[in-house]
Amino acid sequence: MRREGVLIGAIAMWRTEVRAFSAKELALVETFADQAVIAIENTRLLNELRESLEQQTATSEVLQVISRSPGELDPVFQAMLESATRLCDAKFGNLLLYEGGAFRRAALYNAPQAWAELWRREPAIPVGTKNPLSRMIATKQLIHVSDLRTEQAYIEREPSIMVLADVAGARTVIAVPMLKENEIIGAITIYRQEVRPFTDKQIELVQNFAAQAVIAIENARLLNELRQRTDDLSESLQQQTATSEVLQAISSSPGELEPVFQAMLANATRICEAKFGTLWLCEGFAFRAVALHNAPPAYAEARRRELHLRPPPDTALGRAVSMKQVVQIDDVTMHQSYDPEWRAAIELGNYRTVVCVPMLKDDEPIGAISIFRQEVRRFTDKQVDLLRNFAAQAVIAIENTRLLNELRESLQQQTATADVLKVISRSTFDLRSVLNTLVESAARLCEADMAAIARQKGTNYQIVATHGFPAGFNEFIETLPMEPGRGSVTGRALLEGKPVHVIDVLADPEYAMVEAQKKAGFRTMLAVPLLREGIPIGVLHLDRTVVRPFTDKQIELVETFADQAVIAIENVRLFDEIQDKNRQLQLASENKSQFLSSMSHELRTPLNAIIGLTEMMVANAARFGTEKALEPLRRVNAAGTHLLSLINEILDLSKIEAGKLELNHEPVNLPRLIDEVIGTAGQLAEKNQDCLIVETQENLGALTADSMRLKQILLNLLSNACKFTKEGEIALRVRNVADGRDWVEFAVADTGIGMTAEQQAKLFQDFTQADSLTARRYGGTGLGLAITRKLARMMGGDVTVTSEPGKGSVFTVRLPSGDRT
Repeated sequence: MRREGVLIGAIAMWRTEVRAFSAKELALVETFADQAVIAIENTRLLNELRESLEQQTATSEVLQVISRSPGELDPVFQAMLESATRLCDAKFGNLLLYEGGAFRRAALYNAPQAWAELWRREPAIPVGTKNPLSRMIATKQLIHVSDLRTEQAYIEREPSIMVLADVAGARTVIAVPMLKENEIIGAITIYRQEVRPFTDKQIELVQNFAAQAVIAIENARLLNELRQRTDDLSESLQQQTATSEVLQAISSSPGELEPVFQAMLANATRICEAKFGTLWLCEGFAFRAVALHNAPPAYAEARRRELHLRPPPDTALGRAVSMKQVVQIDDVTMHQSYDPEWRAAIELGNYRTVVCVPMLKDDEPIGAISIFRQEVRRFTDKQVDLLRNFAAQAVIAIENTRLLNELRESLQQQTATADVLKVISRSTFDLRSVLNTLVESAARLCEADMAAIARQKGTNYQIVATHGFPAGFNEFIETLPMEPGRGSVTGRALLEGKPVHVIDVLADPEYAMVEAQKKAGFRTMLAVPLLREGIPIGVLHLDRTVVRPFTDKQIELVETFADQAVIAIENVRLFDEIQDKNRQLQLASENKSQFLSSMSHELRTPLNAIIGLTEMMVANAARFGTEKALEPLRRVNAAGTHLLSLINEILDLSKIEAGKLELNHEPVNLPRLIDEVIGTAGQLAEKNQDCLIVETQENLGALTADSMRLKQILLNLLSNACKFTKEGEIALRVRNVADGRDWVEFAVADTGIGMTAEQQAKLFQDFTQADSLTARRYGGTGLGLAITRKLARMMGGDVTVTSEPGKGSVFTVRLPSGDRT
């Protein structure tokens, strides 16, 4: 009988006589042998199926217990231990948790009564040195003991092993560790009361239960953490809701603190489970209750009646403020040192437990929040933290309100300043309107009854703008001398060069303007000098008819108005100077134009005569007998021609600057113009043995421009190219270009000396050449390229240049194509 080639049994048959079995009989016996193997295998598989089904059922039962008891470990451990003991055919078992170096029994199943009683009296099991549990801890592996009575610990009479073997009757033991991240957190141990080792499958089953126990422990931990976190979140949500309500109160009542304080105190009292609460603000060395919530009527009435309290140093409020930290008193009735008056307040409020949190700004107390319970019950740390948050929010609310009020005040001042600046911008040259607006705005914003500005007129000062003075006072004040001195507030400001503030002029021994004071009735006065570069040029003064000092902010605002007055005065002065300079420049420009026109006429007449005469004497040298003077005559002719060109350029430049150069726009015959330009430039190219080439695009299209000025531009560029190029190549390239619009482009390229970037940067400036060395070597006035660019721009185009030293230059002229009419 073979299974997969392995012998597992045999079938034997005998006959009592000698008679061989036939082949059919042998084949029949082999068939019976195969059927026997199948029967054996079926029985084995059926037993394994039953065993597996029992294990799955047990596992399912454990999982059901886990699902029914989330977060509870005792029923889970009990179900696991019962299933493991039963399925492994053990007598009894226990489940242990490893805590603090010892095992604690967490579950027990079917244990002998005497041993179970011992377990209940001593639930902790110390770990010995030679018993199975100590070996399991050392190896972190399962321990399988076939016979407990053969263990060294039993032989040496270790008490725990003796009790287990003799009282519980344990013989065969298996201890399976419960491992989490390779650390022992417990064990499952099952016992037989006879010597019969557990099978591998039974051991594997217990290991599965141990793994499930670890998972159950971890799930319970996570679930409890989740529950705790849910509780924390619920509490946090409650606090956030309260915070949101406080913030809503802040946003709905900007600049108002009372509704904010009430919302804050109501939420703090409710969430912290207090009976009532008080919010205090520090005013000087005392405290005022600015908000109460749910306070007993007698207590609330006492707080309203006694506006300011000085808390004794041993009270919660006194200690919190002096120590700058939270103070909680569990039972105020136990503090015999309480001040009698404060003890009366305790009786009015009938409170026992109090916590007080200071409101600190820049580490200085500005108030406090106190909440009270009428029973002895300490506030928790979380409740105290919440109260700290409310105290911090109260400080923020107070600061925000202060800033908002300052912002409103500043906005009023800025609005007034903007109004003054508008007047300055609209009435740049109407100084009286500007100064009148200034004194009116200054008086209104600084709550003054009168205001005036005095300006320097020669050695004296005169009133130039007033507001609020009695009828006839302006005429009176103009008769009084106003100069630096101690006798008047204005005189002192001029003398000292800084603001002068007199609280009451009648109490000022130096004040001498007695008659003026009687007529106007002013008492408090403020004078601010108008300073230009540190020198007083006037005074802005404000007056009140009652004794009421101006605040620092009001004085600062008046200084701002004084600065604006200086700006307005200075603007008018500068404008007058600019107007005068413009008139002078206009006259100078007209004189220059007249001079250049006259001089060009006076110079060009003799120059044309010289040029014509020398040309005639050179051309007819034999007739005039000037053969020996040809070279000097040519030099005179060249010099005259150069001088005439210079005069023409200066005259052109003068006309352009004066806006008197008029262009004659007309359709340009480009082919003919290019031929004329090349005909003239060809002679210049021949002098330096340069090759002059022309490249023109077909169908250039229409161009409307001043043909004479265009010819001047091209000749200027070509003559420059010829001048700076020797035995090289000069090219004139003409083409159409589309770059956002249609252009005709003239490019003059040469292979001459080229230029550096620094030389190119100043190339188109008037009377400027590349550098002094180039000017000495090649000559020129530095006007040609400047005029060229100005003319191109007047025709709606421009001139640009690209160049490299030693490689030549390319000057590009672009003019808009098409009909310009």
